[in-house]
Amino acid sequence: MSDMFKDKVFRKEIDWAGRKLVLETGRIARQADGAVFATYGGTTVLAAVVFEKKPKPGLDFFPLTVNYQEKAFAAGKIPGGFFKREGRPSEKEILTSRLIDRPIRPLFHESYRNETLVVVTTLAHDLENDPDILAMVATSAALTISGVPFMGPIAGARVGYLDGKYVVNPTMAQLETSTLDLVVAGTKEGVLMVESEAQELSEEIMLGAVMEAHRSFQPVIDAIISLAEHAAKDPLPLTDPSEASKTVAAKLKTDMRARLVDAFAETQKQARQAKIGAVKADAKKLFEGDDAALAAFGEGFGNLEADVVRTAILDTGKRIDGRDTKTVRPIVAEVGVLPRAHGSSLFTRGETQALVVATLGTGQDEQIIDALEGEYRENFMLHYNFPPYSVGEVRRMGSPGRREIGHGKLAFRALRPMLPSKEKFPYTIRIVSEITESNGSSSMATVCGGSLSLMDAGVPMERPVAGIAMGLIKEGERFAVLSDILGDEDHLGDMDFKVAGTEKGITSLQMDIKITSITEEIMKVALGQAKDGRIHILGEMAKGLGGAREGVSSNAPRITQFQIPKDKIREVIGTGGKVIREITEQTGTKIDIEDDGTIKVAAVDAEAGQRAIDWIKGIVAEPEIGVIYNGKVVKTVEFGAFVNFLGARDGLVHISELAPRRVAKVTDVVKEGDPVKVKVLGVDDRGKVRLSVKAVDQTTGEDISNKPQPAEATAGE
Repeated sequence: MSDMFKDKVFRKEIDWAGRKLVLETGRIARQADGAVFATYGGTTVLAAVVFEKKPKPGLDFFPLTVNYQEKAFAAGKIPGGFFKREGRPSEKEILTSRLIDRPIRPLFHESYRNETLVVVTTLAHDLENDPDILAMVATSAALTISGVPFMGPIAGARVGYLDGKYVVNPTMAQLETSTLDLVVAGTKEGVLMVESEAQELSEEIMLGAVMEAHRSFQPVIDAIISLAEHAAKDPLPLTDPSEASKTVAAKLKTDMRARLVDAFAETQKQARQAKIGAVKADAKKLFEGDDAALAAFGEGFGNLEADVVRTAILDTGKRIDGRDTKTVRPIVAEVGVLPRAHGSSLFTRGETQALVVATLGTGQDEQIIDALEGEYRENFMLHYNFPPYSVGEVRRMGSPGRREIGHGKLAFRALRPMLPSKEKFPYTIRIVSEITESNGSSSMATVCGGSLSLMDAGVPMERPVAGIAMGLIKEGERFAVLSDILGDEDHLGDMDFKVAGTEKGITSLQMDIKITSITEEIMKVALGQAKDGRIHILGEMAKGLGGAREGVSSNAPRITQFQIPKDKIREVIGTGGKVIREITEQTGTKIDIEDDGTIKVAAVDAEAGQRAIDWIKGIVAEPEIGVIYNGKVVKTVEFGAFVNFLGARDGLVHISELAPRRVAKVTDVVKEGDPVKVKVLGVDDRGKVRLSVKAVDQTTGEDISNKPQPAEATAGE
C-alpha cells in the first residue's frame, strides 16, 4: 500500500462461512460521505454513499435512491450490442437494488429527509459468490461510517438447504441442487427482510433457515461496528420536531380523530377514500394562513390515520373492512375467460383482481439472458403490469418500474418450483398478469391467477400454488398478525409478509419490516396463520379449476419431441439451412434442433406437424433391405435411373430392374420427376443403394418379386 494512504486506510477482515470477508475504507472514493471496498472470496464490490447536508423544504417522504450496477469487466467480459458499454439496468440489477433498499430504508431516523444516494458497483465476480449479499453488507458499512442517521448496521446472508442441512452462503454451483434459496437481512436484534424460493418446504424448515441466517451474520455486524469505531464520521445533527409539528398533531387529534374513526368505518374502498378525503380537506382548513403548520400537515394527518387504524385493530380485533384478523376476503376464481388465449384466468379476492394469461411457445421463444455468470436461456417468463386505473388514478404510463419487476419476480419464484422440466414439457411459457383492481397484495393474486392460467393451458403442474399477504400491527408488547391485508393496512402497518406455496409446503417467502426488527415468535405466528389462509385459498381456486387440463390448449402449438443421430443433424439442416427452411415453409411448423440431436416440431395443425416429422425422419432414416418406399426419379442415365426415396437419399434402379421385360431405353419406362414405388435390394460397402421398380406393384405398392413373372419378362436377358 502506498504511503499516501497508510494512515487513512482502515481495514477489517474476518472468516465468514468458510471464506474471507474484507471491508476496507479510506483508499477508494474518498470524496463520498462513506465508501467501503468489500471482498468476499473472489468477488469484490464498492459501495459509496452521498447525501445532501440540508433537507429540501416541504418534503414529507425520505428521498432515498439505491443503484446496484454490474460491470462486464468484473467477469472478464466485453458488453454486447452496438455501443459495447453497459446500458439500462438488467432485471438482476433492479432486483438487487430493491434487495438492498428494503432492509436499510426503515433504519433511517424518522425526522431525516435529506436526499440520499447509494451506488454499489460489482468490480470482480469469481462466479462462485453472488455479489448481492456482499453488496448489502458493503452498503451497510458505508452508511454506518458516513454520518447519516442510520440506526444500523445491518448484515445479510443467503441460506441453502442441501441433504437436510442448512448451508450458509452456498456457492452458485451448490444453489443449483439446493431445495432452498433464501436471503435474510437484519440487525443484531432481529430480522428485517426475507426473500426466498423453495421446493415445497415446511414452515418449520423455513423459519429455521431464517434464524440460521440471522445467527450467521452476527460476526459481520460486529466487523462493521469495529470498522466504524475507527473510520466513522461525526453524525449529522438532527432537529427535534418543530413547534408547528407538535401543534398540528395535537389539534388534529382533538378536532378530527372522531371524524376519521367514522370515515374508516366505511368498508368499501372508494367510499372510504372519499370520506377520508373530505376529513383531510376540512382538517387542512384549520391551518390556513399558517405556512409552518401547513408544511407539517401531511405528516401529521398520516400519523393520525395510522393511530386510528392501529388502535382499532389492537383494541377490538376488527379491521377497516370489518373482518377479524384471520379471515380472507371473498374469492372468485374463473378460467378460460379469453377464447383465443392458450390459458387464462380472472382471480378476484375482495377488491383485488388479476387477469392472468399464459402463452405457450417453442424453444425459439426462450429469453436469452447475458449475465456476468455467462449467457443462458430462460424458458419461463412472468411479466406483471400495474396500470393506474387499477387504483382509480390518473397518471402517465411508462415502461415497467422497479415495483413491477419486483412483484413479477416474486410470483415467478412462487410458481417455478411446480413447473414440469423442459424434458417432460418442451414448451417456453410466458405469463402476463394485468392487475385490473388493487387493494392489497396484487402480487399474491398474480400467483393464484398464474397457477390457474397455467392449468387452463394444460401445463402439467405438480400441484396448484396460492399466495397470501400477511400484515402486522405492533405497539410495545402487543401485536396482531393480519391475514390477507388491505392496501391501507400495508401502508399503515409494520410488516408486509407474503407466503406462497402448495398444500404440501412453501415455494416462496418475502418479508419486509417497517420497524427495527421482528422476533422469531411473531414470524412463527405469521407463518402458521399464512398456512391456514393458503389452504383456504387453494380450496376456493379448486372451484374454478382443480388441476391441469388434459393436453395443451387447442390454440397452442403441439410440440413433438424425438431424437436423431447427431451425425444426421447436418443433413436435416442442409447447406445454409436450405433443408430445414424448406420443411418449415411447406408445413408451416416451427422446428428446434439441439446439439444432442433432440428435434422439437411445433404445429397448431396436427397434420402439418406429422408431415414435418415424417419428412425429418425420412432424411435421417437408413434404408432397410426388402422395404418398399415411395420415391421420385431425379435423373436418368443409359444404365438406369436414380430415385430419391428416403428424404435426401438417392438410390440406383438398374435398367434390368425397371420392368418385368427387356428394356431398350430407360426413358421408355420412366422420366425425371415420375413418382415410383421402389424396393431396396441392397446397400454396398460404400453406402450406395440398389433399388427395384419391377419388384413392386406400382398401383397397390405390393411386393411382387416372388410372384411368377410372364414368359417375356426374361426375354433378351
